[in-house]
Amino acid sequence: MEHIGIVVGDLGAAIEFFAALGFERLGDPGMVEGRWVDEIVGLDGVRSEIAFVQTPGGHTQLELTKFHTPAYEGDNRAAPANAPGVRHISFLVDDIDAVVAEARAHGASLVGEIGRYKDLYRLCYVRGPEGIIVELAQKLG
Repeated sequence: MEHIGIVVGDLGAAIEFFAALGFERLGDPGMVEGRWVDEIVGLDGVRSEIAFVQTPGGHTQLELTKFHTPAYEGDNRAAPANAPGVRHISFLVDDIDAVVAEARAHGASLVGEIGRYKDLYRLCYVRGPEGIIVELAQKLG
């Protein structure tokens, strides 16, 4: 996998959210625009700002994109976990309680509670800026 793209309204808040989850920032955000972008995403007049973050060790990268133009009028930020579409991405963490505390300090909230799947994992969903849901999984044993 090359990367996962997430569209956000507040790029700075999204970068901070993923940093609180332990992601590393890859350089400064940059602007992309022009006909080539319009052709790829199927929109006219695209002007967007992108930033990349990666998991520690660099195994997974996220592309965080803020579209300045064209404007999007919808809102799916409060979509529940069972709504169709991509609802969450999941990451292994060493200490779920510490990661949740750090995410909360940056404005995130638990979707439900920290639960347990058998004697294998402690799991939870965390909702960050733009309604992004991240599943955190801590292996047990």
